Amino acid sequence: MTAQTTDPTTGDGPVILGISAHFHDSAAALLVGGKLVAASHEERYTRRKQDPELPRNAVRDCLRQAGLRITDVDCVAYYEDPAKKLHRQLWAGLPAFPDNGPMARYRLDADRPRREIRDLLGWQGPIEFVDHHLSHAASAYYFSGFEDSAVLTVDAVGEWATTTWGVGRGAELELREQVEFPHSLGLLYSAVTGYLGFEVNEGEYKVMGLAPYGEPRFKEQIEQLIHVTEDGTFRLALEYFDFADPDGMLGERFEKLLGVPPRVPESEIETVHYDLARSIQLVTEETLLRMVDKAHRMSGSRNLCMAGGVALNVVAVRRIVEEGPFEHVFVQPAAGDAGGSLGCAAVAHQRLTGERPSQGRQRSALLGSGTDSEEIAGLLGAYAGHSFLDFRGDEPGLLDAVSARLAEGKVIGWYHGREEFGPRALGGRSILADPRGDDTRDRINASVKMREAFRPFAPAVLAEHAREHFALDHESPFMLETCEVASPLHLPAITHVDNSARVQTVTERHNGRFYRLIKAFADRTGCPLLLNTSFNLRGEPIVHTPVDALLCFLRSDIDCLVLDDFVLDRAALPRSWVSWFKGTRPPRHNQVSDSVYTLL
Repeated sequence: MTAQTTDPTTGDGPVILGISAHFHDSAAALLVGGKLVAASHEERYTRRKQDPELPRNAVRDCLRQAGLRITDVDCVAYYEDPAKKLHRQLWAGLPAFPDNGPMARYRLDADRPRREIRDLLGWQGPIEFVDHHLSHAASAYYFSGFEDSAVLTVDAVGEWATTTWGVGRGAELELREQVEFPHSLGLLYSAVTGYLGFEVNEGEYKVMGLAPYGEPRFKEQIEQLIHVTEDGTFRLALEYFDFADPDGMLGERFEKLLGVPPRVPESEIETVHYDLARSIQLVTEETLLRMVDKAHRMSGSRNLCMAGGVALNVVAVRRIVEEGPFEHVFVQPAAGDAGGSLGCAAVAHQRLTGERPSQGRQRSALLGSGTDSEEIAGLLGAYAGHSFLDFRGDEPGLLDAVSARLAEGKVIGWYHGREEFGPRALGGRSILADPRGDDTRDRINASVKMREAFRPFAPAVLAEHAREHFALDHESPFMLETCEVASPLHLPAITHVDNSARVQTVTERHNGRFYRLIKAFADRTGCPLLLNTSFNLRGEPIVHTPVDALLCFLRSDIDCLVLDDFVLDRAALPRSWVSWFKGTRPPRHNQVSDSVYTLL
């Protein structure tokens, strides 16, 4: 690419649009002059969980937030090399699936990204293709704030690489070593996820949550599947795997080794399943610690950056922070494939300008669409009658009313400000509750989130009070690691069975009204933290529009919905609303229109 230091349209530097697509969780990210101004997941708009299609809606919204058009963009970056990926797919013998249907994500077509960027986005300018793991590495390093760092990326598979070790210094980022497909720690974890009856690429969080209930009695059998060398690399025992079947990667040989049949999805979870989850989790942690040691020897740096889907294993990250050789660890909050959109844009910026795209650490993941109080007022005024409270211009009154409901044990749907980029709800699109209730966790799992009873919930705590309640000596704004609960308060709703919690530290500077809500709750109760989980039902994306939030509210047992400056109590709603929507599936985004409101 030709070097360029300023953008003729904005004067602030080049405008780079990054895209990840065509496997799962497609997303878009926008850099203007090297600054991250917007990023969003396509699934939030289409209401299709982990939507793999080209993120047309996310692209449009990112540009809208920046006040730009596609013609203002200098370069579009794509998060992997389609030709290299096709080479690996052909080597693996994957069949040529059609454009439509559930297996379309595996279709073998190296020209599809370029063609769709041209045809669907109307983009005729330069397209920069960035290797998948370089996109992961850049998403972490360039937004870590470190002047130098070791970089470790671990996922299922990119083009060929499944794990890479690299070094970042200043504007330069180099990947030096890699493990290649079919040898993959991410695929091993996903294979056991599928064996445990959970959905691959979605249920890995469930395995991690299940693990503390079990004992690692299958650890030796799992270790027979992976050989970790002295220098920190590894190889899988391929005779146990069939990677041509993404939903059933472990075959009969593994069943004989384990002596346990695969669990049927949605069937009862037994002790043996807890133990298998604990075993794969422990092997993963120990393997990652060996990889981290290798990264330290290679780089000599005090700092470590991590990305890739396996970097979202918060229990493993905790061990890396506590037991690893690095003084500082930064994990990209959108460490999975969605974050590749951010990383490829960062690489394109560096190639275009010779400069690193960001000099500071990423402090916020609130990068998506914001709220419009007047638009919400029009919606509620037209369809909700007088069954809501209006706190426009009275934030103290709003916080007092919501904190009082929380203190009464009510579950709150909280919709305010910009939405989160990444898998965690961080106070933009959250379900909130008092963490002190003995039955709160079971109630939210069963009748609000409608998911498995073993799933834990996370706390959001005022940063200045974090050390009083958790064994945590540093900020944790993105819920990317666990720690021990060490609170004088009784906090059963956010304390996992192993006495751990995945903590979010909250500051007023970066969290605004969400911080002030927790502060109001603390002033009322003496408890400076809340249970915070994503605002969605099981199997659905996090809510995106006020309509999404309203539908989720009506279809669950959330007690109160806060839409920006407005409060809706379930008890004040017309009976017909609740009875009609309870238990129904929501319409897809493209079916949501004014006709939905008429049903209310």
